[in-house]
Amino acid sequence: MNKAELVSKMAEKSELELTKKQIEDALNAFMASVEEALVGGEKVQLVGFGTFETRERAARQGRNPRDPQQVIEIPASKAPVFKAGKVLKEAINK
Repeated sequence: MNKAELVSKMAEKSELELTKKQIEDALNAFMASVEEALVGGEKVQLVGFGTFETRERAARQGRNPRDPQQVIEIPASKAPVFKAGKVLKEAINK
């Protein structure tokens, strides 16, 4: 499902009869808010749905795919992570 399909699905399920434009604006605001929180080092918990957070990835050595003999240094980084909540896991496993 892409963003346009998600907006359409949300419009169908909306009890407030919001337009697709209003729903897209709300979705964009949600994504920007989550991004801002993650950049600030916070985590975003949506009870029953899941948690968005960042995790540190340590620096490590890897191999160049074009030349497996060549060792390359992969720098440390932060990675966004989503952990599904209990209710979401149960819904998926029905």
